[in-house]
Amino acid sequence: MADYHFVYKDVEGASTQWDDIQRKLGNLPPKPPAFKPPSFTPAPDEDSVPRDKAWIDDKTEQELEDLEDDLDDDRFLEEYRKKRLAEMREEAKVLRFGSIIPISGSDFVREVSQAPPDVWVVVHLYKEGIPECGLLMQSLEELATRYPATKFVKIISTECIPNYPDRNLPTLLVYNNGAVKANYVGMHTFGRRCTPEGVALILCQSDPVLNDGQSRDEESRKAVIDGVRKRFIEKVVTEHEEDDNGSSSD
Repeated sequence: MADYHFVYKDVEGASTQWDDIQRKLGNLPPKPPAFKPPSFTPAPDEDSVPRDKAWIDDKTEQELEDLEDDLDDDRFLEEYRKKRLAEMREEAKVLRFGSIIPISGSDFVREVSQAPPDVWVVVHLYKEGIPECGLLMQSLEELATRYPATKFVKIISTECIPNYPDRNLPTLLVYNNGAVKANYVGMHTFGRRCTPEGVALILCQSDPVLNDGQSRDEESRKAVIDGVRKRFIEKVVTEHEEDDNGSSSD
């Protein structure tokens, strides 16, 4: 006759009186808590969400476009939808760059001369292997990120201007509305240390070249200059304090 072994299981979480005594004496580990399934939260019903400004603000550009035929009965929300959509498109239009774009000689007219009238273009003439070019490039990369509404491009000098002498490198050309507005030749223009703040002050000394995309024209220029001057002063003070600390520790 086969030998069967039966295992009886009690209700989960149940405990015998003997087990409780053993747990009090420390002979058994604490009783694990009974399993509780997580509470069920139904997904929010789109139709139950209040339709107001906050509801519009949470939508992406594509979702706002898809709502075009759904808000005909609510004139206020339809007008706000159009306003919000226009703001998003304008923001995407302004914040269009954010990095240094490499171009060749054949790209120059399209990328620089034919840039929209409201876009300032900073052209970096450089050559690989020239340390000064690399130093200026570092500052320009930071400025391109900080001011994404300004277009920064880089081009090998001789592709832009045949036989352009290396002694003039690095060189910056500033374009707006198809015309050269400024040019800066040689590293001495940007100072021995060539910081992003120093380069920014030079670029904006006569025109609103740098644009952070938050405002336009004179307001943007003033905001940029104020911000650059503040960072410049903070950096000078910090470096001065570091030099003093270094001198006192000698």
